[in-house]
Amino acid sequence: MSLVKETDYGTPASKSEKEVTLTIDGVSVTVPEGTSIMRAAMEVGTEIPKLCATDSLKAFGSCRLCVVEIDGRYGTPASCTTPVLPGMSVHTQTPRLKAIRRGVMELYISDHPLDCLTCAANGDCELQTMAGAVGLRDVRYGYDGANHVFARSRKDGAANFEWMPKDESNPYFTYDPSKCIVCNRCVRACEETQGTFALTIDGRGFDSRVSPGMAEAFMESECVSCGACVQACPTATLTEKSVIAIGQPEHSEVTTCAYCGVGCTFKAEMRGEEIVRMVPWKDGKANHGHSCIKGRFAYGYALHKERVTTPMIRDKATDPWRVVSWEEAIAFAADRFKAIQEKYGKRSVGVITSSRCSNEETYLVQKLTRAGFGNNNTDTCARVCHSPTGYGLNQAFGTSAGTQDFDSVDDSDVILVIGANPTDAHPVFGSRMKKRLRDGAKLIVVDPRRIDLVRSPHIVANHHLALKPGTNVAIVTSLAHVIVKEGLVNEAFVRERCDWDEFQDWAAFVSDDRNSPEEVEKLSGVPAEDIRAAARLYATGGRAAIYYGLGVTEHSQGSTTVMAIANLAMATGNLGRRGVGVNPLRGQNNVQGSCDMGSFPHELPGYRHISNEAARKTFEEAWGVTLDNEPGLRIPNMFDAAIAGEFMGLYCQGEDILQSDPDTKHVSRALEAMECVIVQDLFLNETANYAHVFLPGASFLEKDGTFTNAERRIQRIRKVMSPKNGYGDWEITQMLAKAFGLDWSYSHPSEIMDEIARLTPTFKNVSYEKLDEVGSVQWPCNDAAPEGMPIMHIEGFTRGKGKFVITEYVPTDEKTGPRFPLLLTTGRILSQYNVGAQTRRTDNSRWHEEDVLEIHPSDAELRGVRDGDWVRIASRAGEITLHAKVTDRMAPGVVYTTFHHPLSQANVVTTDNSDWATNCPEYKVTAVQISPSNGPTEWQEQYREMAENARRIATTAAE
Repeated sequence: MSLVKETDYGTPASKSEKEVTLTIDGVSVTVPEGTSIMRAAMEVGTEIPKLCATDSLKAFGSCRLCVVEIDGRYGTPASCTTPVLPGMSVHTQTPRLKAIRRGVMELYISDHPLDCLTCAANGDCELQTMAGAVGLRDVRYGYDGANHVFARSRKDGAANFEWMPKDESNPYFTYDPSKCIVCNRCVRACEETQGTFALTIDGRGFDSRVSPGMAEAFMESECVSCGACVQACPTATLTEKSVIAIGQPEHSEVTTCAYCGVGCTFKAEMRGEEIVRMVPWKDGKANHGHSCIKGRFAYGYALHKERVTTPMIRDKATDPWRVVSWEEAIAFAADRFKAIQEKYGKRSVGVITSSRCSNEETYLVQKLTRAGFGNNNTDTCARVCHSPTGYGLNQAFGTSAGTQDFDSVDDSDVILVIGANPTDAHPVFGSRMKKRLRDGAKLIVVDPRRIDLVRSPHIVANHHLALKPGTNVAIVTSLAHVIVKEGLVNEAFVRERCDWDEFQDWAAFVSDDRNSPEEVEKLSGVPAEDIRAAARLYATGGRAAIYYGLGVTEHSQGSTTVMAIANLAMATGNLGRRGVGVNPLRGQNNVQGSCDMGSFPHELPGYRHISNEAARKTFEEAWGVTLDNEPGLRIPNMFDAAIAGEFMGLYCQGEDILQSDPDTKHVSRALEAMECVIVQDLFLNETANYAHVFLPGASFLEKDGTFTNAERRIQRIRKVMSPKNGYGDWEITQMLAKAFGLDWSYSHPSEIMDEIARLTPTFKNVSYEKLDEVGSVQWPCNDAAPEGMPIMHIEGFTRGKGKFVITEYVPTDEKTGPRFPLLLTTGRILSQYNVGAQTRRTDNSRWHEEDVLEIHPSDAELRGVRDGDWVRIASRAGEITLHAKVTDRMAPGVVYTTFHHPLSQANVVTTDNSDWATNCPEYKVTAVQISPSNGPTEWQEQYREMAENARRIATTAAE
């Protein structure tokens, strides 16, 4: 095993199609026009010394180490900033260049600590490497003059005011100013790659040093801890604390992040089975070498002391847990389920799969349900986030997935973000989007909250439609009204690609006066002129792309809004090309994959309905069973049936339904009513409070498999350490299946993917061998698209003609009034992830220790609420208390909170309202009242006590 090495070409690749031929050190080189001399040299294996240059950043030309000589040109230009020209003859090694480079390096070393043997970067320091490359053997200037190295003068012990102490404030990395060579790479990475602009160079000349903000500590600055600065630093100035503690890694594997739907790929760098750090992989097609705080640093949960690594069982949920062997736990679970089915019928048990699990794992769980339990009671957490995406896009286009790859945003002229907060929930893609906006793309934001994209460094949204929660359909249909009425429809596209009769019906519908901006303003609160201006920009601004998230889907009309968005894209012809499209930003790492794998109760893998006899027969022959042709229960139906005494057994893999699903009290009653709840997870999560069997799961670092991200990209996850529990999650499911009499004999997840490929047309050419060869593919990957399909619907839609759907606005049943005058909406924050089971067990909690309620100053003043006060949030479903954060990010009449901390019990107040087509909960619209409080509610206190009691583990002596 060895470290995965990546070549640094010094400057970014040129995108020019025109080529230029030149000579470097007598060797002929042909490269794209616009390529730097430095990169051209590296293309033929000649590494020109450099310090300020790296191929992830634009050329800067400050270190003067990369100078070259060019025949016929005076001076010694920097090779990083000098583009190639036809016929150019370049020399990279001459006596003159050697002398210059040594002189430059002497100046660097004269103001740098000579502690290489004890430095954390020893063996991975570019300054050290370059000193060797230029043949530096002596420093003429000595080390006793002005310097930043010593706190006190070595001559007389006087205080050295040039010296600055280390900044240890960030929990993940340290900043040592004494080792800074002012190459600007960290500053440029923060600007160009991340787009936060948190770093600057303070001072001039010899006094220059990197500064977070206005000489603030990193933790107090605007730094978002993405790690781009640490990645860019060529010395030990910015260093991961894990490297300081453990030492340099000695081998690595490329794997995929287990957090959000962006699907960043990382090099897990190791010493033995100890993880040293996660480094974003340059060749990762989703992230291109960038990362966020979660993927880069928040992997420590895999080794957290609260992690459970042994199976446990108990007869009643009120009993203490008993640690048992795997054999006993599996037998106990199987016997309980068999007894339930014997008593209540074969449809009395079911499963819930997770988007945190791999494709192979979710495939096996739904297969266990259908082939082992004999029913279709399989659902997934996508039910409560993006099920309207699957329904809506399938109706319009015939495919339940986004249309573009992430790189497509680089070609967008107009970006419409609706119901999504990319910089917090999908930060790596958010940075990519911000880069395109800084380069000139126009931005429309449709969101009740002023998200960061509305106004951030060098970015201001052209239009922010701050709509009233619940009026998405009205707003999108009103945008269509303007486009149709003002003749902005791309008629050629519609006639060629869509059903013309359906379009005419739709056009007549949206043209109705009730959908005009003036009428919609009364419903949404968005000024009519803003709606008109946004519609004109989207329709006429060039290549226009729509990105949406849970602020679209988690509504009673979530599916309707998705179809309205699809209508908008079809009407303007913004499909089938780069820079356009309809792009759902999936919340969890494998939401797309869990849906692809047949986790829904009405669909087999590949989105084929269970009633489809031909599809069902394919699986029956492969699995050797007869399948039930009736769709099973959705998650909300499972809860209702449990309370009714009809659904009594649940196998829940990797999902915490008690914290994540709405109307917590209803969920708890359902779980309490069940006779056997099996939880498979890393920790005793909130759902495990009601469980009878706990099967310890494996983290993404401990398993092989694949994830499918929001752009349909299938990527490998690779095992870098042995499972702490002894088994991969797929192996645990296989043990359960054998206990139910199924003759499964998979020996590796690759065999499961081979079966998926045989049975799922869109995955036909997918295999581990292919993924290892090409890195990743985007489905469909079959004979028609052997290398996958980055952009969908190029020549036609999967369903044939694109379908325009009438999107009538139906107000939500959740109404404000005298009792509940405010609307609560929920969302995520950058440092935490979903229910927080992973991130809360890392230092990420330093940024977000609790869920708080954001409230507008006028609403707060009206209720006597000050910043930091306890406030009671009461709805028709229940009440909780949180601390208040008074902020004008909120519109008057709207309040906001996150749901990352279980003791907040945020979903106690959300209702059981749901999307008409998919039962996706309406998290985003809850009528509430806010009032001052003096602490947690009685429910929150009772829940805390219950949760503590439910986590008791019996000792051997007690047994």
